[in-house]
Amino acid sequence: MAVKRKISSSKTVGGKKAVANPKTSRKSKTAAPGKAGKAGKADKADKANPSLKTVVIAALDDMKALDVKILDVRGLTDIADFMVIASGTSDRHVRSVAQRVVERAKEAGFRPHGVEGQQDGDWVLIDLNEMIVHVMLPRVREFYGLEKLWDMTVVKRAARA
Repeated sequence: MAVKRKISSSKTVGGKKAVANPKTSRKSKTAAPGKAGKAGKADKADKANPSLKTVVIAALDDMKALDVKILDVRGLTDIADFMVIASGTSDRHVRSVAQRVVERAKEAGFRPHGVEGQQDGDWVLIDLNEMIVHVMLPRVREFYGLEKLWDMTVVKRAARA
């Protein structure tokens, strides 16, 4: 008894011409060049190489960090371009949020220069070159008031001087 095989193209098998299987020989559906194909490539490139800001925000959102603020500090200091301040509900939550930020940053190719404060868990600081991430307990965040310190625009600083 002969064994029947599905053949995806027209070939000669055992002296007989086999017919292509219509179920497996469908044409692939691709976008015409210059139309949706370019947008699809751009979307894939964005997903493949996300920005540091996108990676950090996604990690904070994933771990349900509270009251996330992103401060643009480019005109105020040379140590970083952005400062992210977020809160956690407990010291364990603060540590796990910070750990997730570090993991996601490493996965995306951004190596942190340093991580401070993971032992105590009241305030964890992550230095990611162009961005500094602070994850804090709400009472610590209120006490130090980093938003008030770093959210001063140039106009407010000039008015104070």
